[in-house]
Amino acid sequence: MTPEEVLPDQLLEAIRARAAGYDRDNAFFFEDLEELTAAGYLKLFVPTSDGGLGLGLEAAAQCQRRLATAAPATALAINMHLVWTGVAQVLAAREDHSLDFVLQEAARGEIFAFGNSEAGNDSVLFDSKTAATPLPGGGYSFTGTKIFTSLSPAWTRLGIFGKDAGAREGEGELVHGFVDRDSAGYTILEDWDTLGMRASQSNTTALDGAQVRPDRIFRKLPVGPNADPLIFAIFACFESLLAAVYTGIGERALTLGVEAVKRRTSFKNAGRSYAQDPDIRWKVAEAVMAMDALYPQLLAVTRDVDALTDHGPQWFPKLVGLKVNATETARRVVDLAIRVSGGSSYFRGSELERLYRDVLAGMFHPSDDESAHNTVANAWLGPLEA
Repeated sequence: MTPEEVLPDQLLEAIRARAAGYDRDNAFFFEDLEELTAAGYLKLFVPTSDGGLGLGLEAAAQCQRRLATAAPATALAINMHLVWTGVAQVLAAREDHSLDFVLQEAARGEIFAFGNSEAGNDSVLFDSKTAATPLPGGGYSFTGTKIFTSLSPAWTRLGIFGKDAGAREGEGELVHGFVDRDSAGYTILEDWDTLGMRASQSNTTALDGAQVRPDRIFRKLPVGPNADPLIFAIFACFESLLAAVYTGIGERALTLGVEAVKRRTSFKNAGRSYAQDPDIRWKVAEAVMAMDALYPQLLAVTRDVDALTDHGPQWFPKLVGLKVNATETARRVVDLAIRVSGGSSYFRGSELERLYRDVLAGMFHPSDDESAHNTVANAWLGPLEA
């Protein structure tokens, strides 16, 4: 299916029409979620045999790019559900069926969210400040604080991880599992009052002995970098789908900028269109060239994930490079679009003003700029000498 078939124009325009209101009211996108669910959008990765669309990462990323042109915050939050279902699909394609239950439950309407981020944890997936305590029977309780938990008002399954400090002879072990919505031991803090991406309602989640039953503990990994397929699958889906959202923001900003340039006229040039102004034309051309370089990068990376291409140690540089290029390119294109659109884009309620705030969130998602450059430099130059 094409992105246009998955997200018909009528649905996309209905979502776009609500985006400004969600942002203004700092409200969750309940109506969008209802309509996207009804359209089967949350089953992008679910096999067709289970009632899903059976798409791969390349197609799902293009759908997310299209959705983000209408409502970036909605797309960003939906990303978190798609990350988990995408991880399950990427693993299954590699004969790892440990997360098949995620696809099966998504087929039944469960909504998955991503609860791994922790304030101050720059080790990301390779260590955790959350304590994972073993329970009799094989379950675990988790105590810690997770930030940027998108879909907070709606998730039914929250993927988390923490460290069992006593495991592996005291070296520690990272334990991954899913918390059910009806579990005890967690609190969602209503603290999401941000500059942009407001409709995502990515509230802080405080875990205070939140219990995960044994059948929901799906990985135990050593502390530090490792080659487990789960790590690759999370990076592949998280970075690629983030890149897709910010590519959509850049695409929409360019469209709005071009429309504004054609609409605006110059008093000093006898009412001629700004489309005839050489300086304005240069800025539009710069934005077009930036976006033209981003589209094929997104396609190539996601296509290679689907094709099981073996890039070996270059995979992580490719993934983090895509994410950083997408977020930085989108930010530059939004800035150029505002510059050519004139003062009207500075007013609250302007779509470009909202995109300007939304696009800034890109710098906070992992991998951040510093971490990404370190990953790429290590891959090409080797690690720093001790």
